[in-house]
Amino acid sequence: MSADVIGMIIALFAFTVSVLGGVGGMLAHQSKRLDARFDRVDAMFDKVDARFERVDARFEKVEAEIADVRREIGGVKSELVEVKVAIARLEGPRPHLQRI
Repeated sequence: MSADVIGMIIALFAFTVSVLGGVGGMLAHQSKRLDARFDRVDAMFDKVDARFERVDARFEKVEAEIADVRREIGGVKSELVEVKVAIARLEGPRPHLQRI
């Protein structure tokens, strides 16, 4: 082999190494930026998860209050029936035929 061919092979090898090094550096830089973005997105999702937990706690409180209201309405219904019966007893039976 001549010195020119050996020089060309070494130059080609050096060029390949420098290009691959540059590409590797760019990929490392991009991966660092993407990692930072993913960390920010994860932090945002953590905030959203915390908000969902607070909303779930509120819904549980509302459901408990609704259950209390339903129980109270059931009590009011039974008391209303008792009041209707008491009023009917006070009024007495309806007269069927009235004398003129």
